[in-house]
Amino acid sequence: MARTSAHSTRCRARTPACHVDTRIDARPRSPCILLPVAIIAVVGRKGGIGKSTIAGNLAAEFAALDRTVTLIDADPQHSLVDWAAQGDGMLSWCVEKVKHGDADVLRAKVREAAESTDIVLIDTPPGIPEIARGAAMLADLVLLPCGPSPLELFALKDALAMVLKARAERRSKKPRIRLIPSRVLMNTNLGRGLSSSLDEMGRKVLPAIGQRIVVAEAVANGLTVREYAPGSTAHAEFEELAKAVNSIVSR
Repeated sequence: MARTSAHSTRCRARTPACHVDTRIDARPRSPCILLPVAIIAVVGRKGGIGKSTIAGNLAAEFAALDRTVTLIDADPQHSLVDWAAQGDGMLSWCVEKVKHGDADVLRAKVREAAESTDIVLIDTPPGIPEIARGAAMLADLVLLPCGPSPLELFALKDALAMVLKARAERRSKKPRIRLIPSRVLMNTNLGRGLSSSLDEMGRKVLPAIGQRIVVAEAVANGLTVREYAPGSTAHAEFEELAKAVNSIVSR
């Protein structure tokens, strides 16, 4: 995809897109550096595994890393749009909706977003495989969240197979694939064993996201965890996850 290489234009492009409010993140910004566009799809064949929660909070953490972000809500239920509408946080100006779950519209939206932002995040629906496949055909990286229940692990295998098929069709090493332990309760045997279960699938596993009430409270207020509860354990988890993902897409 074509990207502008002009240094001054590149710096100006950071201003309008998903920039964390300085009242929340007042650290000095790094010098303007040209980085490749990264298209990241969050995919799952089962609902309730935290896809939208991960996508929304990653957007905030990428912005804190001085990356511009467009967050595309490709789920016909439009959970991210509803989340953003609850308040006036950063999601209220970086979420874009794809109507009717249309794969062609998604493709056009992603290509348009990639012209002006560093990171394009796609939140895909669980029950429309053509949209998830379309996202995988566009993505540089696919994130596959998975909860600890056996049913979620079964669904993860189906999602992984779909992404690998998309990679084969592209005749490429992309999309790269990473698994995310999601909605983890570490005081249960299933929660404690989830990372090991994912390791056995032969794919790299990223830092886990726990199931915490503060995450739901942030959503209810239309905010990301970084905005609602900076310094919390939940914030630290999303921050660690974002740094891990950023290191993958930046190299």
